[in-house]
Amino acid sequence: MRKRILYLKNKAVKKTVLAIFSIVICSLFSCETTIEVDEKRVNNPVNLHASVQQLTDVIVHDIFSPPAASRIYAYPSIAAYEALLPAYEEYLSFAGQLNELEEVPQPEEGKEYCFPLAAVHAFLTCGKALVFSEDMMESFEEETYSKFKDMGLSTAVYENSMNYGKAVADHILAWSAEDNYKETRTFPRYTFDDEPDSWKPTPPAYMDGIEPHWKTIRTFVLDSANQFVPPPPTPYDMSPKSQFFKELMEVYEAVKNLNEERAEIASFWDCNPYVSHQMGHVMFATKKITPGGHWIGITKIASNKAGADLMETAEAYAITSIALADGFISCWDEKWRSVLIRPETVINEHVDEDWAPLLQTPPFPEYTSGHSVISSAASVALTGLFGDNFSFIDSTEVKYGLPVRSFDSFYDASEEAAISRLYGGIHYMPAIENGVLQGKDVGNWIIENIQTKK
Repeated sequence: MRKRILYLKNKAVKKTVLAIFSIVICSLFSCETTIEVDEKRVNNPVNLHASVQQLTDVIVHDIFSPPAASRIYAYPSIAAYEALLPAYEEYLSFAGQLNELEEVPQPEEGKEYCFPLAAVHAFLTCGKALVFSEDMMESFEEETYSKFKDMGLSTAVYENSMNYGKAVADHILAWSAEDNYKETRTFPRYTFDDEPDSWKPTPPAYMDGIEPHWKTIRTFVLDSANQFVPPPPTPYDMSPKSQFFKELMEVYEAVKNLNEERAEIASFWDCNPYVSHQMGHVMFATKKITPGGHWIGITKIASNKAGADLMETAEAYAITSIALADGFISCWDEKWRSVLIRPETVINEHVDEDWAPLLQTPPFPEYTSGHSVISSAASVALTGLFGDNFSFIDSTEVKYGLPVRSFDSFYDASEEAAISRLYGGIHYMPAIENGVLQGKDVGNWIIENIQTKK
């Protein structure tokens, strides 16, 4: 029989031919059977987008902190990129470019693969290993792999692809295990002091400080956590004519005089994964997307608008997630060095005991602004991928009950994300302005030191 099998070869195939799959004709028995692979569906980025969204949903469900969430996005995104790489000879591996990442396993000669399936499997395998709710990932995996089977892949191609995806995922997970994350789970909590300028837990939950040792996590591209140290915050001084008091009152007045537009901006960029509520003696919480998750959502929007193919989409997720992860490490290095008190604490103690910020104050020090840092880093990364003046409609928060917002560029969005922290009453202006500069330094360093194409 003549059996026609469509598959993705284990050697590089230029995407200009569009046929990510090659055809081999072989003779078996005395009859003819044809297996048609739906190449368009296999090569569509929709399965990678859906996998990333599922990971976001699990991160929200498991209530990972913003820094931890950025780590969870980075490793699976890198794994997906690397598993897809053998199909695109013009792209380069991250091995040797990311700190301590060694050469990634390669496909076996003579075997046939569907690298889009391998990439999705690598992503989901890594993602499942890094979250708590593995069952949520497993149910999604079953549905996704069934879709690939329905696309016409032979049993051999399917199994080869799954095995290769797992090999890449295992390699990336072994690398992730050496980033000091597990060790930081055993480090002591931050013990706050009575110094007037030192951060203290804030209402209503008065939670412990989140990730005081995050600066010890291995960076992805940065030389170290303290490669880009911002200027120190304004010295604490409550005398009425001091610069600090001026900055404090700027926050106070910004919240008191909020208009509808500024309130909407603050809420849109809130991105607090755990917002506490208290009714009488009962306390409960609502879960929301993290700041990094918001920018991962923007990455999907940009990729779709640009008509990015599967490899370009995998590249976008990988580069953006790396920028977010290194941005958080850089920011948290400064947060737990300066350990600056939040506006809410100072205002309630010295200015107005009834004042409350529009947004709930996050449980970590004030300086620098995390959203300002990571939004700037992500905007630099995305601009490098898709260009400046890339207008888009951001629908990321619709799932969480907020309307869409439109932006003229990634920088436009990042600037709004930064100033939202003043409108929300949770940051002084120096944390915002210097956070933006810090994030731009991180983003520029990443795009200057990672090469994805030959």
